[in-house]
Amino acid sequence: MKEIVWPKIDSKHLIVDSKQMLILEKEMFSDGMPEEALMEKAGIQISRWLLKRKFLLKHGITVLIGPGHNGGDGAVIARELFLKGYLVKVWCPFTIKKTITIDHINYLTSIGVTKLVEPPDANGKELWIDAVFGNNQTRKVDNKLIKLFNQKFHNKCGKVVSIDVPTGLCPDKGEPFLDNAVKANYTLSIGLNKIGLTQDSALPFIGELNHIDVGVPTKKLSKIEKKIVKITYDDLKSIDLPSLPKNSNKYRRGRTLLIAGSDKYPGAAYLALRGAISSGAGFISAVLPRLVAESIWQVAPEIVLKGTMQCNQNGDASLFSSLKNIDLSAYDSLVVGPGIGIDNDDWQKSEDYLMGFEGLLILDADALNRISTSKLGSQFFLERKFKTWITPHGKEFLRLFPNIKCETNLGLAFNAAKEFNISVLLKGANSIVADNTNVWQLFGTDSQTARAGLGDLLSGFLAGSSAIDLTFCRNITTDFFAKYVLLHSFAAAKCKKGSDASAISDSLSKLMRNKKTRQIS
Repeated sequence: MKEIVWPKIDSKHLIVDSKQMLILEKEMFSDGMPEEALMEKAGIQISRWLLKRKFLLKHGITVLIGPGHNGGDGAVIARELFLKGYLVKVWCPFTIKKTITIDHINYLTSIGVTKLVEPPDANGKELWIDAVFGNNQTRKVDNKLIKLFNQKFHNKCGKVVSIDVPTGLCPDKGEPFLDNAVKANYTLSIGLNKIGLTQDSALPFIGELNHIDVGVPTKKLSKIEKKIVKITYDDLKSIDLPSLPKNSNKYRRGRTLLIAGSDKYPGAAYLALRGAISSGAGFISAVLPRLVAESIWQVAPEIVLKGTMQCNQNGDASLFSSLKNIDLSAYDSLVVGPGIGIDNDDWQKSEDYLMGFEGLLILDADALNRISTSKLGSQFFLERKFKTWITPHGKEFLRLFPNIKCETNLGLAFNAAKEFNISVLLKGANSIVADNTNVWQLFGTDSQTARAGLGDLLSGFLAGSSAIDLTFCRNITTDFFAKYVLLHSFAAAKCKKGSDASAISDSLSKLMRNKKTRQIS
């Protein structure tokens, strides 16, 4: 099994499902960790997190305590905040089942914490802490309770903090068990990140997601077979790309070829080229529709034109006539797809050339749509014996892999990568990069990356960046793919000139120039 090189495998990055988390906890208990000690640690760590955000606490706190261990965590939080001098109330909407939680609640009342008999007022300004079910949720929850929480949320009278997982939200799917779930302003994930919380479907419910470290031993984490890691902009500082010799010439600083654009979508070619240029690749070639080829020298004179594509009566580009005249072995990477349109006959003629390309083949947009309607379909990937990266959004993915089923986008991407031995970027609010053993879940990225044209920019950036790194290590792994996607997203988020693709390409160029690991003179 290929181990993840980046980022570091620790409790901050690793993502697990609810069953894996329960198994880890049971192993810790069997090793001698008392359940009470883990509850204390979780509650105290969350209390410290809250005490650093005193603006949440100034109007008092009401902790809604559930029947199990999550409720016990909430009781510890209530105790710690009360002892720090805050006005704390608790309410138990269900009969408490765990003895340890009952004991905590009894102690709370003994020291003066008010235990409410009736539901709290959703119009009050105090902070509500949702400590009802957490990671152990397996079925729908009383809708009255969820409505009460969401009345509080929508009225904006005080904030809602959910402990581990918002009540009513499936920790594995990231979807409500029934019609709705608690909408929190903050969700504090205990121990390890739960897979459901990182899914696009969970975004309306979790608010700001924060990790609460309770000291899960590293040796336990290393035993988890399928590694799923969360990556955020904080992980940019640990990106380590290969350094190139200062005396390397342009041909040894990455050679990439882009096949993009058509009469129907001429702008896609230009944006893909901008992405490749922003990577800093030494030698960028292109096959373009004649409409674009005639003017490209005016906007990107550094591009080497290797051929022009004719377009059919619908404005879709024909690849075959150009591919047959190009020596593809001269390139480290090849990107095909941005804006080429659909031409199935042309794809059938071109398949063999792409199948035999021994470098990194990156397929985007209309290349994927052509594959999905071709005779081979997704079997193309199994026929091709060399490294392949694909970059579908949700609808493209479903057209390409109609037989792959899973309850989460993360699972879909992983299953496709594993079945077809490819690396997959499944685009979304929180995009996913997967290969046949590991998954990188982007999280907390900027919504500005979901704009027309930025996918074309990304394709070119992937082509150029991978070409550079392939000159240093011939077999780059999928973590490189994840790094490039994160860098692209960060450039979009931090672009000061605007959020259009052209402005973001300038931001991306600056970002790559500033990466000190790129020792290009």
